[in-house]
Amino acid sequence: MQNRRFGRSGWQISEIGYGMWGLAGWTGSDRKETDDSLNLAVESGVNFFDTAWGYGEGLSERILGDLIRRYPDRKLYAATKIPPKNRQWPSRPDSSLKDVFPADYIVEYTEKSLKNLGTERIDLLQFHVWEDSWAEEDEWKEAIQKLTQEGKVERWGISVNRWEPDNVLKTLETGLIDAVQVIYNIFDQAPEDNLFPLCKKLDIGVISRVPFDEGTLTGTLTKETTFPADDWRSTYFVPENLNSSVDHAEALKADIPEGMTMPELALRFILNNPDVHTTIPGMRKLPHVRSNVSASDGKLFDPQLAEKLKTHRWDRSPTQWSQ
Repeated sequence: MQNRRFGRSGWQISEIGYGMWGLAGWTGSDRKETDDSLNLAVESGVNFFDTAWGYGEGLSERILGDLIRRYPDRKLYAATKIPPKNRQWPSRPDSSLKDVFPADYIVEYTEKSLKNLGTERIDLLQFHVWEDSWAEEDEWKEAIQKLTQEGKVERWGISVNRWEPDNVLKTLETGLIDAVQVIYNIFDQAPEDNLFPLCKKLDIGVISRVPFDEGTLTGTLTKETTFPADDWRSTYFVPENLNSSVDHAEALKADIPEGMTMPELALRFILNNPDVHTTIPGMRKLPHVRSNVSASDGKLFDPQLAEKLKTHRWDRSPTQWSQ
């Protein structure tokens, strides 16, 4: 496992991290299988784990807390998120800060996450949605500075709304945010335009989420794929999105190098970019852990392949099903 410096935090984190949404918010989760997968990840060198209170109303945080206690001699970085008070994912341009992240609410959910994790301090606490129009408001700034001074949070981050990588730029300029989490993959290359250069300039940690485009870049979806009604993907992969996603994945197949799978290509595309410090695939099964961590071997793409993959950029705009 290769490590990368996580911006100005100075942390050396595994370039393959662990996304924990699927452990509590998707169908088919099994706790023993989950714990076995988490243990294998740690033993394979993964040390960065991304969760949120919103993943099972604290369940995923508690699972991570148990993992941290199983490995007292290893530094495992815990990143979690404060849910929006109005429970709107993503936030809307007309959302007011007082309805989404008022100061007392930020403190309340910091305490809840601390209790779920069972730790004295949260390594990285992120806002689960964001509007850049809040950049100059004082309430969130005062709340996070207070929690930092009290030693309850070490670093602060923002999880950027889907397909809105520029909706955080002014906020990063405040100097109060240490990390951003953004959708970045073979299809979603827009963060390269403005977000990544600013993060590099300000020495901000970058977390690439959704490396497989919610499953499209595993190459396993078809236009007939369906999901149970209680699975989040059933509302995301509406016909309009599913059909286009499968078409884009099919077009990519021609550019997959011989001997490489689509998931491996997807991870290597992200790791080929030095502006990204970690990517956080979901890994609920042991074979997923083994295959994903194997992509971290320090080998970069042939420049010609990197250029080819730029042609698969797919710019999308937020819509009612894209939360």
